Amino acid sequence: MFRDNLSTTLTAVAAAVLCLPAQAQNAAPAEKVEAVVISGQASSLRKSLKMQAEADNIVSAVVADDIGALPDINAAESLARLPGVAVQRDQGEGRYVVVRGLGPDMNTITVNGSLVPSPEASRRGVSMDVLPSGLIRSLEVIKSLTPDMDANSLGGTVDVKTLSAFDLPRSLLSAGTSVSRDALSRQTSPAASLLGATRLMDGTLGIAAALNVDRRKFGSEDVETDGAWAAGKLTGVELRHYRPNRDRAAFAANVDYKPSAESSFYLRGILARFSDDEERDRLTISNITGGSVAEGATATVRAERRLRARKYTRTITSLVAGTEQDLGDWLLEANLGLGGGKERTPEQINDARFRQNNVAGVSFTDTVKPLVTGPAALYDASKYTLNSFTLQKRQSDDDEHNGRLDLTRTFTLADGGKLALKFGAKLSRREKRNDTDQWSYSSASATSANYWGAGSTALSAFVTGSTLDFSMGDIGPAMDAAAVRARLATLPRDPAKVAGASALSDYQIHENIDAGYVQATMDLSPAWMVLAGLRVERTRFDAAGFQSSVAGVLSPTRFERDDSHWLPGLHTRYKLSRDTSLRAAWTNTVVRPNFDQLSPAVTLSSTTEASLGNPQLAPMRAHNLDLGVEQTLGNDGAASAYLFHKDIQDFTYATNLAGTGPWAGYTSVTSYANGPRATVQGVELSWQQQLRSLPGWMSGFIVGANAAFTHSTADVGRFDTASQSQRVRRSRMPGQSDSTVNLMLGYEAGPLSARLAVNHKSKYLLQFGADVTNPAQDQIVAAQRQVDLSLSYKVTPSVQLTFEGVNLNNEHYYTYVGVPALNYQYEQYGRTFKLGLKVSLF
Repeated sequence: MFRDNLSTTLTAVAAAVLCLPAQAQNAAPAEKVEAVVISGQASSLRKSLKMQAEADNIVSAVVADDIGALPDINAAESLARLPGVAVQRDQGEGRYVVVRGLGPDMNTITVNGSLVPSPEASRRGVSMDVLPSGLIRSLEVIKSLTPDMDANSLGGTVDVKTLSAFDLPRSLLSAGTSVSRDALSRQTSPAASLLGATRLMDGTLGIAAALNVDRRKFGSEDVETDGAWAAGKLTGVELRHYRPNRDRAAFAANVDYKPSAESSFYLRGILARFSDDEERDRLTISNITGGSVAEGATATVRAERRLRARKYTRTITSLVAGTEQDLGDWLLEANLGLGGGKERTPEQINDARFRQNNVAGVSFTDTVKPLVTGPAALYDASKYTLNSFTLQKRQSDDDEHNGRLDLTRTFTLADGGKLALKFGAKLSRREKRNDTDQWSYSSASATSANYWGAGSTALSAFVTGSTLDFSMGDIGPAMDAAAVRARLATLPRDPAKVAGASALSDYQIHENIDAGYVQATMDLSPAWMVLAGLRVERTRFDAAGFQSSVAGVLSPTRFERDDSHWLPGLHTRYKLSRDTSLRAAWTNTVVRPNFDQLSPAVTLSSTTEASLGNPQLAPMRAHNLDLGVEQTLGNDGAASAYLFHKDIQDFTYATNLAGTGPWAGYTSVTSYANGPRATVQGVELSWQQQLRSLPGWMSGFIVGANAAFTHSTADVGRFDTASQSQRVRRSRMPGQSDSTVNLMLGYEAGPLSARLAVNHKSKYLLQFGADVTNPAQDQIVAAQRQVDLSLSYKVTPSVQLTFEGVNLNNEHYYTYVGVPALNYQYEQYGRTFKLGLKVSLF
């Protein structure tokens, strides 16, 4: 009775809010079916396999039950379970998605089919940690694009779909809450979610909404050299202590109106907000006597205690309105999309630096995790004197508006086959803006006794009194961000503003794309489907920024460019039998470089040194070939194998342009260039199945395994001014792991559900060094393997208890330069445990 009364009450409230007519308020639910909030691993497996099998192109998918069943705090972590997909982590948490060895800036993220712009100033890649996993109905990784899709991804397009009331058999209201514990920082964090859906007006109007909020308090510890090695000896190192607080709040709402079988309208919106409030306390060792020190030896060094305290907020918004109309012989589809990405960083302590020179008796142990030891003076706050304050404030905006119209006509062929002819057009307008302000107070600039304001300049006046909890060694007393801010509040800003650096970080970029396409989908026989078509895209690009002369004089810069691309595509699927299908696809895609690479900013440091963006960079174009076989294994399993090859032209990379073109007389010009060619090829294997054939209780086991083995090459180079010739090196592409493997063992029986997941990713190139032709300068991320566990128990059909353990094997993040023995960064972030409760109210 409680459930029925609550359903009636919520329906009435929703009707009142929407000003619906009285008869709609009393409408009965469309279907009377027992509500099931979490349908389990087996059900979600069937749904994802069906989604993949029915697609005309090559798709990997994960649906809501899978996302909810794994210990995945955000969408990036959920995607990392799919074949050919890897995740780049930040302090142990998945952030960016890599598809088939191609980095996040070469892939596209859409929400309900509309592009999601990036909140970050410099890049196209969207940080998926903005999106909590509990908000999502399904995730699709589209690996072969059809002509009616935007051609702006080289690896794949990730489409995030939120919940519709028509996805459910009846009204639903569920709530969840959880608490997690971070083992490293010993911090406890809460989370909560609410999901509701109902149908009104005799089942023609569907309303669904979801709300997720969570806070993650955690810690990480880092030993970082930034590659400061000379012949195996250390030239500098930092010990870093992080204690971030990350907050997420996201709301999604879908309104669907289906007055008849031939007509539908929809409005789908999402608002996601992510904030990262972090204090980074560190001990820095540099200026080593003699230039470097061997492991175990002692040296006299410069020691610095440094603090960074900042909070940034990233916001993603997406609103899509559209309609589908069956006009008899024609199907009309139209929609408008509005997407926004914003990042706001209010005035932050970018660096508060206190210095102590000539500290004798300092040594380190272990080149992988170089931990520092020294005399008492190294940890004595009274020995450090204020050296500099650096402040920064930034805001970036990325707005994209689009509108599209599609028409489809279906014909019956003479032999009984089907032909669907589809054509359409899309207009998109994108604007990227960045505005940065910087201030610097330095001892080198001090001209008066009160330059630093009133009070002591010793570090002892800026510490909390407690010792940092740094498990890998001693750093000293914790610095006090509040005390630093209090001193900064008394200092004037205008004289300290770094006008050049502030202006040169500012830019405004427009990308206007006009696209049209035509495609035909032919069922040549009951077993054979062919989709062929052509897409054409014209991009009008302009960028505005500033140039700084050697004397520091600023002047505006501007660049414009138009590009047109003809992009044919061919997809086919052939059923060898009811359970076995062959697939093939040949596609063409195009992606522009990152925004910081396209910035028109030019900094002339001297008559022989410069740094600049390169708005003349050509877009990256890829010819893609996919061949594969899929085998269904009853109703609860499937196996697949795919070969893929990508031929990429105009691959973009950072390099030194000195000696070329207008920079012929320069010795150092830090910028970007187009490489002539890059390739990525590999094989994807996948197997998932519920073992129903096993006897008794063992029939509840579910197994899954997928792997991707890839190989890439990229030609990169620079002009060698000494020999007056171009030097070229063949390398792997950044972000590409030779192997990614996911293993899963699940179990479902009665009220119990369990899943153990292992994710492995082999080493990959993070970025080239200053000399791209020297592999000894490459920054390499070592192989990573993470083990996660989730357990759930249904106390009643509507109440479920959950437990999750993340990173049970206590994996760390390690980056080295050139060879594995030489540290670039060693970071540990520990395990996380979570207890949760999910309740279906009706």
